[in-house]
Parts: sequence; structure tokens; C-alpha cells
Amino acid sequence: MSNNVTPITITILGKDYKIACAVEEQSGLMQSARQLDAQMRNIRDSGKVSGADRIAVMAALNLAHELHIAENKNQQLERDLTESLKKMSHKIENVLENPETR
Repeated sequence: MSNNVTPITITILGKDYKIACAVEEQSGLMQSARQLDAQMRNIRDSGKVSGADRIAVMAALNLAHELHIAENKNQQLERDLTESLKKMSHKIENVLENPETR
């Protein structure tokens, strides 16, 4: 992270929040704020949850769950890729060791 930290303003559920953020991270923070705002608006508009604190907790829980699912998928993809690379490496070794099978 650079030392070039500047405040930016994000808006969530109509309230502004000033956040100090490194310049190179501002775009990601703004995108995260928009995602959180959309999640909270969806929860609020569903009418099932009231109160900003409860809406925030539900949004955080939903986003944490989505992150957990994405992390699990990423781990599975890593395992699959590792297994594929091992198989490919084994096949290459077999071909190099046994050139007559080409």
C-alpha cells in the first residue's frame, strides 16, 4: 500500500461515509460500497428486515456466505488444476522415457 492516502466519500442507504483509502484501492472500495449498498437496499426493500443495524448484519452475512462459496470453488479449481498438471506431467515423462510409443 502506498502512503498516498486520501479520503473518499461512499454512500450506503443514503448516508455518506468518509473513508481514508490509498489512491490505488479507491476503485475497489467504491465497487465494494456499491455492492454493499445494493445488498442492503434489496434486504430493506424485501420488507422482511427492518432497522439499519439488522439490515447491515444480514447484508454482511449474505456477502460473507457468497465469499465462502467462492473460496470453496476456488479451492476445488486449484485441486482440479493441480491434479490435471500432475497427470500431464506424468504423461510427458512417460513419452520422454519411452520415445518408441510416440
